[in-house]
Amino acid sequence: MPKNKLTLKIIFFLASTDVLETFINFCFKKSALAGAGFSVNSVIGLILFIKAVALSIYLWLGFLGVILLFAVWSTILSRIDLSIAVPVASLSYILVPISSIIFLGEKVPPLRWIGILIILSGVILVSLTANKKEDIPL
Repeated sequence: MPKNKLTLKIIFFLASTDVLETFINFCFKKSALAGAGFSVNSVIGLILFIKAVALSIYLWLGFLGVILLFAVWSTILSRIDLSIAVPVASLSYILVPISSIIFLGEKVPPLRWIGILIILSGVILVSLTANKKEDIPL
C-alpha cells in the first residue's frame, strides 16, 4: 500500500479514532464526577476521591478505550504520515462539545463555538497543505 494514500479503510479508522477519543473523554469525565462529592483539601479527602473514581465503571471503560485507540492509531500511523493523520482525525473538536451537551448537560457558549471553528479552520488549512512540499530557502 502506498504511504499517505487515504483509502476508505483509513478514513474509516480515522473517524473511529474521533469517536473513541470522544468516548474516552466522556468516560473520564463521568468517572471524575463519581468523586465530585469529596473535598480534596486533605489526604483523607484525596484518598476518598481516588477510591470513588477508581470504583467507577467509566474509568475502566475509558482505559479500555485508550487501549483500543492505541491499536487503531498505530494501524493508521503505519499507513500514513502523522502530519496527515492528526489533522484529518480532528472531528473530536466538534464531537466532544456535542456529547458534553447531550450526555452531560453542559452549556457551550457561542464564544467557545467560535474558538472551536477557528481551531477547525486551522486544521483544515493544515490538512490541505499536508502533501504539498514547500521550497524553503536556507
